[in-house]
Amino acid sequence: MALKSKSVEKRHKQSEVRRLRNKAAKSSARTCAKKFVAAVHAKNEAEAKAKLQELCKELDTAGRKGILTKNAVSRKKSRMMKLYNVSFAAAK
Repeated sequence: MALKSKSVEKRHKQSEVRRLRNKAAKSSARTCAKKFVAAVHAKNEAEAKAKLQELCKELDTAGRKGILTKNAVSRKKSRMMKLYNVSFAAAK
């Protein structure tokens, strides 16, 4: 890649590393969300609770690192908690 200066090349390399790291964190959060939703649809309350805790941890980590915004993390957690509560409210 023929970029203009050494600082531009370094900056590009740094941004690429960050992009891949952010992509991995987002992908991990999405995977946790899919596993949680699958557990809820399978009516498996114990597994769903464990997956929800894991998902919240992933989202909080991504939010703390600035990969996801604070409001996005809150929105996603709220929707997943609501899904859990609605799905397993009758069982209580």
